[in-house]
Amino acid sequence: MSHHILEPGMFVRSPAHPDWGLGQVQSRVGDMVTVNFAETGKQVINAAIIPLEVVWSLSDEG
Repeated sequence: MSHHILEPGMFVRSPAHPDWGLGQVQSRVGDMVTVNFAETGKQVINAAIIPLEVVWSLSDEG
């Protein structure tokens, strides 16, 4: 999935770092996405290198 659809407020996961937990996108400038993760706090990620998965429904996160 393209990281270009990511917008502030969207919830994501990092498949490469499942221990980070659920994150909420704070901003995106080009490939750089700032995400506030439940377990590790704010991370600035180059989404062209580290893919992020959109969580479309929080009920799926049970």
